[in-house]
Amino acid sequence: MEPFKMFKASDAVTAITSVLPAQSKFIAGGTNLIDLMKLNIEAPARLVDINRLSLNKIEELAGGVVRIGALVSNTDLAFHPLIQKKYSVLSEALLSGASAQLRNMATVGGNVMQRTRCPYFYNTEFACNKRVPGSGCSALNGYNRNNAVIGTSEFCIATHPSDMCVAMTALDAVINVQGPKGNRKILFADFHLLPGKTPHIEHALKRDELITSIDLPPISTSSKSHYLKVRDRASYEFALTSAAVVMDIKNGRVVKSYIAFGGIGTKPWRSTIAEKVLNGALANEQTYRTAAEAALSQAKGYKFNGFKIALAKHTLVKALLTVGGMS
Repeated sequence: MEPFKMFKASDAVTAITSVLPAQSKFIAGGTNLIDLMKLNIEAPARLVDINRLSLNKIEELAGGVVRIGALVSNTDLAFHPLIQKKYSVLSEALLSGASAQLRNMATVGGNVMQRTRCPYFYNTEFACNKRVPGSGCSALNGYNRNNAVIGTSEFCIATHPSDMCVAMTALDAVINVQGPKGNRKILFADFHLLPGKTPHIEHALKRDELITSIDLPPISTSSKSHYLKVRDRASYEFALTSAAVVMDIKNGRVVKSYIAFGGIGTKPWRSTIAEKVLNGALANEQTYRTAAEAALSQAKGYKFNGFKIALAKHTLVKALLTVGGMS
């Protein structure tokens, strides 16, 4: 780890001003950034500690929007009564990720900003376009069992690691950010970027902007949801595939659906293709299987991870059956 300086910010404006010098980074829980610093993947000269900022509340606003402060811990969010009652898919996703100790430290804003766990990104002996732009992608022809099968490019097939972000994507969440020029909103589904030719550019946040909160829009009282994660072991493991499903069914038909995948995409993957198949259709297993086929129609497997395509289909069908039953 390289030497660095630490500054404790007392408010958002001071934090944003303090992060402007080159090679500066915000830090809260540090559950990902510190690991990256230890491995010399990240080497910020200055860390701006934002833990003193008043961004740790969960509150219901006028109109039914639920606002989650960026410094709310994953544990507090997962067990909050409002989240468990109205947005159970989010609670399920959070509790399926990491360990209890990490969830206690990790923050909502940090979860959004976490980087890939691709082994070639973490090992500086190998080429990685995310770590060193233009150096190549070792995963393309390497051991790529845990890598992505959708949203990939010839420059990167790294998988986005978050469970929380998959549920947030399915819930149509909005990220609130603050910068020197004021505040702006970013739709969660648009926040993380596809790798294309620039896999090192991972998100739509500017370097001098700070995530302050995330808004969850009101959800129909008749909607049901579920997060299903498939992994190699029962705890503390990243997803091979996962599916976040939110569905409103009336009179045996799907009125509205929201579908997102984890473990298979280079970003939390919102499947509007699957949603189009589901919306207005009969809520039955045949519809769910048709939606799953459509969702993975553009997927591309590599040498060791082609199995993920079939597994993702099965994962989605099972999640849909859990929510919608066999009607």
